[in-house]
Amino acid sequence: MAITIKSDREIELMRESCKILAKVHDQLGESIEPGMSTLDIDRLGEKLIRSYGCVPNFLDYNGYPASICVSVNEEVVHGIPSKHRIIHEGDIVSLDAGLIYKGYHSDAARTYAVGKVSEDVQKLMDVTKQAFFEGVKMAKAGNHLFDISNAIDEYVSGFGYGIVRELVGHGIGTHLHEDPQIPNFRQNRRGPKLQPGMTLAIEPMINMGRADVEWLDDDWTVVAQDGLPSAHYENTVLITDGEPEILTLL
Repeated sequence: MAITIKSDREIELMRESCKILAKVHDQLGESIEPGMSTLDIDRLGEKLIRSYGCVPNFLDYNGYPASICVSVNEEVVHGIPSKHRIIHEGDIVSLDAGLIYKGYHSDAARTYAVGKVSEDVQKLMDVTKQAFFEGVKMAKAGNHLFDISNAIDEYVSGFGYGIVRELVGHGIGTHLHEDPQIPNFRQNRRGPKLQPGMTLAIEPMINMGRADVEWLDDDWTVVAQDGLPSAHYENTVLITDGEPEILTLL
């Protein structure tokens, strides 16, 4: 699949899809509290998505059995919601969510604190979020794709955290995952030149300890191998003639 350049009409549909997802994330973030199960979060997320007349794009994607990926503490991404997994004060919960509006996908992730978390965990969350913004500074027409990757790596590496290498960002549009792949770690190549009309899901996944990850027996949940916390922050971004437009922020 080649990198797609969206038309003005497609960009408007992407904007609306992403705006709705941003509202869903805000509502989910406000709802998280100790004692909830991860299945409670998933059910609320699906209800919110459908209330806007949209469809959750993760549900049944390659067999994934839920609408919201709910990953707790050392889980990096793709955690499967369960009524048996209860979140507690001091946990962190990463929610990766997306939806389809009139055929166009949006994708965004946030890591939320459950109540009060330790200073070192809060720092991990803050650095992961800022890593996205460091990367997006380079998401300008005329730059190259891996300028984004290198900026993320340069920022995160200064903190001694592990940057997950097995999972990367991606293009997005009429498909959830389109070309190009967007690593969060340094590349020796430059990658394709960025052009107005590209829509990219940029998503640093950062481990407090080592970068190594493994998949659990459910074949979906990715965890930090050393058991230390992991954080995830993602937005869908439009390349323009000027500054990049972050579509999944209100």
